[in-house]
Formats: sequence, C-alpha cells, structure tokens
Amino acid sequence: MKKNIGILIVLVLVITMIGTYIKKELDEDKKISEQVMGKEVPLDETIGLEKGNIAPDFTLYNLDGKPLTLSDLKGKRVVLNFWTTWCPPCKAEMPHMQEYYEKYKEEDNVEIVGVNVTYDREKVERVEQFLKSYNITFPIVLEPDGSVTSQYKIITIPTTFMIDTEGRIQKQIIGPLDLETLRDNVTQLN
Repeated sequence: MKKNIGILIVLVLVITMIGTYIKKELDEDKKISEQVMGKEVPLDETIGLEKGNIAPDFTLYNLDGKPLTLSDLKGKRVVLNFWTTWCPPCKAEMPHMQEYYEKYKEEDNVEIVGVNVTYDREKVERVEQFLKSYNITFPIVLEPDGSVTSQYKIITIPTTFMIDTEGRIQKQIIGPLDLETLRDNVTQLN
C-alpha cells in the first residue's frame, strides 16, 4: 500500500512538472503571437518577396471549379488572404473582410481573394459550411497542394498581402485585420 502511494505521489509530481513546462511553452508562444498578430512584416525580410516585386502568379479554383488567375486582376487593388476554417484569428477577420467587400469593393477598386489552405487539414465541405455561415461573397479559391503557400512563404495564418493595381506586392500583414485596418491599407495602394 505504501509503495502504491509513493508511486502515485511521484506520478502526480511528474504530471505537475510536465503541465508546468507545457503551460510555460504555450505562454511563450502566445506572447510571440501577440507581438506579430495584425502587424505589417517588412517584405525585405521575407525571402524572395520584396516590396515592389510582381506578386507570384497562380491559378487556383473556387468551390464551383472555376479558375481564378491572380494576374487577371491587374488594374485592381488586391487583398490576397491566406486562411483556414480552423484558425480562430481567420474566423475573427472574416466578417470584417466581408463587410469591407460589401461597402468598398467598387469605390476602392479592390478584389479580395481568399486562399483557403485546403491541402493541410481542410475538407471542401467544411469550407462550404464556413463560407455559408459567414455569408462570404468575395472570391475564395482552394489550394490543393501547398504550392502557392510555398511561393508566398506562408508560415502563419492568416497572412494577407496588399497588391497594387500593377500587380506589385506592397505589404505583408500577419494576423487578423479589422475593417478600419483593411480600408487604411487598401487606400494606400495605387
């Protein structure tokens, strides 16, 4: 009996130590995330993507199987947003993106393109449900293999690129955007 109690005490101590370590690591991750969420990241620090460079072109397909080619949007300002349905910050920004799109699409000569990172953990049905629940009407395309995410060096989601009317990348923003931040960033594009 004493031996079992001793083992139980040791087990509780080990579990407590592991829990403390995990909490410390999660707190550190949260602290780092809070420092970069919703903040512009200097493009010259992003390998291969520099401010003023033409945005890497791609063709991806929407839920109906219709293609969208980024270079076809030349002449419009483009908000290129990488997101997933399971990402809480992505969920937080979607209503703002939809509201911005409804209010300012024509006035600001802008197109929002949401690239759903489907290759990792998504199912098309889940994406459809997500879009319906948020009444999303701006173009959403599906990435089946990670090639576009790789081209754009996406590590954190959501990540948004602001692309001017000439198809040049002007900003990269990590984290969720609200209506005001979206409008401010888009109106700064030529």
